[in-house]
Amino acid sequence: MPLHVPPAPAPALRSVLTALGSPTAVREARTPSLRMAQGPATPELPLPVHVLDRIAPAGGSATRLAGWRFLIRCGDRAVAAADTMLTPDGWAFSRFFEGPYITATERALRQAESMKQSYQARLLSVPELYMLTLWLHGDVTADGATGHPAATDILVPLAPAPPGIAAHRPHRVAELLPVLTHRLAPAPLLSSPA
Repeated sequence: MPLHVPPAPAPALRSVLTALGSPTAVREARTPSLRMAQGPATPELPLPVHVLDRIAPAGGSATRLAGWRFLIRCGDRAVAAADTMLTPDGWAFSRFFEGPYITATERALRQAESMKQSYQARLLSVPELYMLTLWLHGDVTADGATGHPAATDILVPLAPAPPGIAAHRPHRVAELLPVLTHRLAPAPLLSSPA
């Protein structure tokens, strides 16, 4: 089934295109692969980046839109990513970066394209666990900038995943949130020695 990528806000895309066209922005970015890339660099696959602020296994998990991420492609591969953020003046370019999440995102997207059901692709960040997942939302017509994970949505942890959570293994939200809740629960206090 086709994987749906929600359209990014036009100002977010324009800000990335402007940054890509700026020799200063590209030269000063901490992305050697982008600086050394041969040929034109194009932003592709805009994905809304949501942050999981509160985990509640029985529902009510709180998410917020943090920005839009574009994979930057040169030739046949993604060499970097560009993040945008919402400012009081609208969408603005935030940063270029590279690293393992670029290839992990591409791999998870290819994996999602082979699934039988259609999904809308998003990213979901769990900052407390230093975890990023591909969030496959079941409502392909939804506004990619809004909503929260439904129990039947799929989360695919990207590599590197936290210890004990397998990267690239799809999980239903209803199955993974209890694991994350347990991980984020405060450790019991040790009794003081007598």
